Amino acid sequence: QVIDSTSLGWGTRVKGFVACFAIGCLCSILGSCLLWIPKKGLVLFAVFYTLGNISSIGSTMFLMGPMKQLKRMFEPTRLIATIVMLLCLILTLCSAFWWRKAGLALLFCILQFFAMAW
Repeated sequence: QVIDSTSLGWGTRVKGFVACFAIGCLCSILGSCLLWIPKKGLVLFAVFYTLGNISSIGSTMFLMGPMKQLKRMFEPTRLIATIVMLLCLILTLCSAFWWRKAGLALLFCILQFFAMAW
């Protein structure tokens, strides 16, 4: 059904998935490495880790399409995990940019990880 509704071929969609997922993993790892930079490390970590998670989630949209991805994310069995993950994405950036609380940013990143794994 996805093949009929998109102009991208299967090979192109798989390449898009792999590229987007690899960029997401790279951003998450880079963010973890940048955490140790004095003063700006927390902000860089929060931005790169959050962008990495968004990119990794977005990678599956290449395989199943954006609407099906969103419908699956908000199914009743995944609703709580999706809300927690999206909320933690926002709170991670808030704790890094506005509140400047390193402990909170790390806590929200850990919660992002567990919500995505859930």
